[in-house]
Amino acid sequence: MQAALELIGNDLRSVEEQFRKDLASDVPLIRKVGEYVLSSGGKRIRPAMLLLAAKLCNYTGNQAIPLASVVEFIHTATLLHDDVVDSATLRRGQASANTLWGNEASVLIGDFLFSKSFSLMVGVGSLDVLRVMSQATTVIAEGEVMQLLYTGDLDLTEDNYIGVVRAKTAVLLSAACQCGALLGNATAEQEQALAEFGMELGIAFQLMDDLLDYTASEADFGKSIGHDLEEGKMTLPLIHTLRQCSSEERDQIADIVAKDELSPQEFSWVTDLVRRQGGIDYTIERARACVDSCRRHLAVFPASQCKDALLELAEYVVTRNR
Repeated sequence: MQAALELIGNDLRSVEEQFRKDLASDVPLIRKVGEYVLSSGGKRIRPAMLLLAAKLCNYTGNQAIPLASVVEFIHTATLLHDDVVDSATLRRGQASANTLWGNEASVLIGDFLFSKSFSLMVGVGSLDVLRVMSQATTVIAEGEVMQLLYTGDLDLTEDNYIGVVRAKTAVLLSAACQCGALLGNATAEQEQALAEFGMELGIAFQLMDDLLDYTASEADFGKSIGHDLEEGKMTLPLIHTLRQCSSEERDQIADIVAKDELSPQEFSWVTDLVRRQGGIDYTIERARACVDSCRRHLAVFPASQCKDALLELAEYVVTRNR
């Protein structure tokens, strides 16, 4: 992330200030919960991607920072809703908002952040930006429902899983990059290239996130490990393992996934099986293939510090440990 921070560090600090300004509300709980979640140590990858994409397209106006704040607002709203759906107790290494304030407050404040995002987007004054972001939020909601429908489905295919990832996670990163291009009045080819770059990077990001649920320590990861398995979420390490394992092992996985709570021994057994069947290595390989695609998409842009920073950001995604 160092190259990105050198280029947009001041802008990211301005985005943090913008967050707090945009949280203005006559309801004290909204600011309290909003600031708690927004200040809890997120990586700010989505705002960084928008800022870098805008710089790559030579944008010099004053709308990139407000729009970067909007993207993080939308992301934060999805986190609030996700944690309620998943009954999560940890987020970024600290108690999740629903643990502290309850599910009702988390859902309603997530709704506030979504609504406020659209009023802020209107202030940017671009119908194209509004179109891209409204489409993205619709797809995100569809992705959440798709993931719910596939819960516990041991027959989930890799293609359908990637479809969920595109909708639930990658589309917002894609939209962030595309909006940066729109601000910079990029050519249609450049706009499409940045949108595809963001999509591939978003897929790689989620693949590594899914992988860390099996490989990271809870302290490093910032949320409970094994939670995806306990919630019956079929992610790529497990999907690959199910293709490789014996029928007896598959039956045992089915029994474990069906349980409401996993014992440490059960999680350890599945983790060991995932490793033995190559689920870890396969997921890393797929994530690296996405990063290779990122490089190809940016080939339409001439060499520059911004281009290098975006490529370093892509590399960071597949080497992070939390």
